[in-house]
Amino acid sequence: MIRYTLPAAALLVLAACATTGSEPTEPAIAPPPPPEAADISERPFDMAMDTVSQLTAAGNEQTAIDRLTQLLGDETLDPAERMLALEQRAALRAGDGNDVMGAIEDYSALLDMDGLTSEQTIAYTETRDILRGEATSLNFLLEQGNLSRTERFETIFRLGQHQDALDYMLANNLTPTNDYLIDLFQMGFLCEGDEFGGPVYAATEPDGTARALQYCDFGK
Repeated sequence: MIRYTLPAAALLVLAACATTGSEPTEPAIAPPPPPEAADISERPFDMAMDTVSQLTAAGNEQTAIDRLTQLLGDETLDPAERMLALEQRAALRAGDGNDVMGAIEDYSALLDMDGLTSEQTIAYTETRDILRGEATSLNFLLEQGNLSRTERFETIFRLGQHQDALDYMLANNLTPTNDYLIDLFQMGFLCEGDEFGGPVYAATEPDGTARALQYCDFGK
């Protein structure tokens, strides 16, 4: 036999009606709780910057730079967000990103922004001047012609002339160290797959993934 059981709240209402002889009143409905405030960490900008931090910590500087470049193309960024992203890209380019000229451009762009504090202006200017000095020294070394082929490749690469460095590497049949190969892979100059030709370069990503890389545009 199937039994239908009334909820306890309904039984209480019926009991009250039987006692007082009055019609049951509508139970009070509590207002819905206010919506929780949006977590600021879920904003697209913060999520992007968190990704950049994770990539940098894992040793994937070139991928982090590419992500920042994508982010800086977002016209909805406010000035503070744009400054933060530009600062991060400038620092990466000046460091293991090996793009001295790109870093100089970024620090120049920062100095052109409105609302800088005197401390920021001094810091950006000093860093840009140091990088300009490095660029002058690197170009002088290239002009002198006393570098080995490997040193010349690395100097061109450090300046940020990555396509020229790759062309020089291929023309001189060089095999750079693993860090350069992974940088070129993350930049999209070297690829992995059966459809590519030319020399094969064995490389290992920071997470231990082994790659067999070839020039993406070889023979085209």
